[in-house]
Amino acid sequence: MPPWLIAIVIIGGIGVLVLMYGVGIYNKLVTLKNRFENAFSQIEVQLKRRYDLIPNLVETAKGYMSHERETLEAVISARNQAVGALQAAAANPGDAKAMAGLAGAEQGLGGVLGRLFAVAEAYPDLKANQNMMQLSEELTSTENKVAFARQAYNDSATAYNTYKQTFPPVFFAALFGHGENAQLLDFDDAQISEAPKVSF
Repeated sequence: MPPWLIAIVIIGGIGVLVLMYGVGIYNKLVTLKNRFENAFSQIEVQLKRRYDLIPNLVETAKGYMSHERETLEAVISARNQAVGALQAAAANPGDAKAMAGLAGAEQGLGGVLGRLFAVAEAYPDLKANQNMMQLSEELTSTENKVAFARQAYNDSATAYNTYKQTFPPVFFAALFGHGENAQLLDFDDAQISEAPKVSF
């Protein structure tokens, strides 16, 4: 076999190996990105459930807390802001601006819900209302599910970011359209350490 043919075979073989390696990196990047996007969709499901519970909670409280209209309106307003922030984040999971908006909206919603529960303590009939107790229990359960889903999302996003930053995928990630890191979803530490305390 002539030397030039051997050189072509060697160069061709190296080219095929590099191409196969690049395909492997591309496939792993896509897999990891799909995992963190799927993990975000689990957060979305739980947050939507939470947002659906809040109007029922406010309606139940409204009958007992007629003098607390400002608090009830603040809860609905914060809920609506959180719904909008979730829609923006769901459109592009991992986007830093969208995740910061969602975290801020969730922090605001948690604050007004805490205020609602604190004010509700002054209404014994409301505390004893069966519907209010059930809604509060469902809300607490949903808060726990949100925390677990958020942790799973952050784990998946971290795995994606770590793989992209290792050698040699770091050279291929931007080339394959994976230049931006997935943004972690961090709520206020006081909020995520435990679900809001509900004592109805």
